[in-house]
Amino acid sequence: MAAIQFIQGMDEEVTPDIKLTRSRNGKQGTATLTFENPKAVGKDVTQPITGMYMIDEEGQITSRDVKLTTVNGEPKKLEGFYVMKSQEELDRFMRFMGRYAEEYGLEFTKARSEPQASKF
Repeated sequence: MAAIQFIQGMDEEVTPDIKLTRSRNGKQGTATLTFENPKAVGKDVTQPITGMYMIDEEGQITSRDVKLTTVNGEPKKLEGFYVMKSQEELDRFMRFMGRYAEEYGLEFTKARSEPQASKF
């Protein structure tokens, strides 16, 4: 099982738009996960967002780099950013994303306009 959480113990139900950008040498990268109207910022949620937690059978990948966008004072979008500084971190993220994509029916497509960017 693979899940993404913004509040530990509460799986995010909204499927994100995911962009992966890799360095020219392919050994580093940044993942941007964008959630429109996520459960974590719903009206009934009182717990604070403490990070983005990507959880699977191997354990947990954590990022504290999370941005909330509001429109007219209402929370609308959460973006989580995960910076991978080594081949090992990149490989681990890709294993997580493979499991997450399989569970949620996502498909990996390579971006055509940007040779170093990919999108799930």
